[in-house]
Amino acid sequence: MKVTVNNESADINRYYVQTLCMIFFPGEKFSDSDDQSPYSICVDCEERENEFYAKAVLKVNDKEYIKDSTVEYTPDKTKKRSKKIAVGNAVLAVCNEHCGYRSSWGMLTGVRPSKVASELLMKGFSKTKAKKMLVSDYRLFHKKAELSVDVALAEKRIIGTPGKKDCSIYISIPFCPTRCDYCSFVCYTSKKLLSLIPEYLEILKNEIKDAFSMIDELGLNVKSVYIGGGTPTILSESELLDLLSCVRACLGNREIEEFTLEGGRPDTITEEKLKIAKDHGITRVCVNPQTLNQSVLDAIGRRHTVDEFFRAFEIVKNSGIENINTDLIAGLPGDDFDMFSSSLDRIIALDPTNITIHTFCVKKSAELLRKNPNIYSMRGGDVGRSIDYSQMQLPLNGYYPYYMYRQKNSMGNYENVGFAKPGCEGRYNIYMMEEIHSIFAVGAGAVSKLVKYVPANIGDSKIIRLFNPKYPYEYLKTENREHPYEHFKDTVSDFYKEHIGAEE
Repeated sequence: MKVTVNNESADINRYYVQTLCMIFFPGEKFSDSDDQSPYSICVDCEERENEFYAKAVLKVNDKEYIKDSTVEYTPDKTKKRSKKIAVGNAVLAVCNEHCGYRSSWGMLTGVRPSKVASELLMKGFSKTKAKKMLVSDYRLFHKKAELSVDVALAEKRIIGTPGKKDCSIYISIPFCPTRCDYCSFVCYTSKKLLSLIPEYLEILKNEIKDAFSMIDELGLNVKSVYIGGGTPTILSESELLDLLSCVRACLGNREIEEFTLEGGRPDTITEEKLKIAKDHGITRVCVNPQTLNQSVLDAIGRRHTVDEFFRAFEIVKNSGIENINTDLIAGLPGDDFDMFSSSLDRIIALDPTNITIHTFCVKKSAELLRKNPNIYSMRGGDVGRSIDYSQMQLPLNGYYPYYMYRQKNSMGNYENVGFAKPGCEGRYNIYMMEEIHSIFAVGAGAVSKLVKYVPANIGDSKIIRLFNPKYPYEYLKTENREHPYEHFKDTVSDFYKEHIGAEE
């Protein structure tokens, strides 16, 4: 698809228009040539007195659709916001006319669909006014506007007043017993590559020590620690003991809010591993079935059984770790509304403290896309019904939505929502997604984020990202194996001196 934006600017450019077009043309490739696709779109935007005017022209083969939009900028909306709304209205209208489809999220295409709601609430708008603006200005369906505001209010309550020196730790274990067909994460699964784990852990422990040493030097406050992957519970009992002993020693006497171990794959969970986790201060565990329909598990290459999930859940429940999260995915290939609703009902009956509902997302490097290049879906089949069912049933059973994000090429353009019982929220999820404090990430593929958070004016916030080697074999080639975090030290120190005011 060819996208042309006349008079491009930093806020209105081809990428912004492409993200809007992806709602209606999922999986479409974009280029500067007319030869690759029957679709092309041209967008114009001009500033007039106290308003912006935008026009979108969509061509489909020999047919042409034209729509325009005028948005006045007022104290409620900045010039930048008004311009984006004008362009968004025009693009949505012209695509709506061709496709006969309206997205429930309107023109909100970003990872954080509750961000706009948060900003409106911070400006002093009431809950009711914020919802109305999301519907009228951003074209959200009423139920999505309600969800956005509810999540924004929950995040605000949980976050409170962030400290300038707050931070969290992410520890990457990029290994899995097998690779699921829908997965695109960098993870090692073969026997030969899994043999790298002992050497990987040695360097990882050095990096963990480096990161904590830097945190101590800067006088930062660790709020949460998250061990993710991959599948961290792929580690043997002795390897898990070694890793958690290192983290526990670095934490010392700190009292942190949350210490999460991602189990992920039920077939890697044992009683001994959970005892080690409990003894070393783990407070939250994730056990993720994705579906409780065996035929769907088999179809997506998820190499465990439904019975193994129930066994693993029982082990975690009996371990004494009270905060348990389970993930389900709506829209998996072969799944339908009846299967999904049955899975959700059975999960609710288990009474975990957290239930996260994901929408199936088509990842470019996933095996499923190679098998079926036409797997993309604009409407998403039964996904909408499944998502609606989860958002109705979970509150009725004592769970409320507390964080939310979205991914590109998700079925029907739907969202991922974390639900929790009051007081059992996964705090790291909020800290990471809302970018309110720094995340020090260690291990292969890990990305640290240094955050200067300005709640009163999000535009003044600043983020610096620091990238570790992506693949484990690259990580193992780290030049300074004794101090792998050393190359970040000056950047981190300078950031805190300049933006946060930490003492040397």
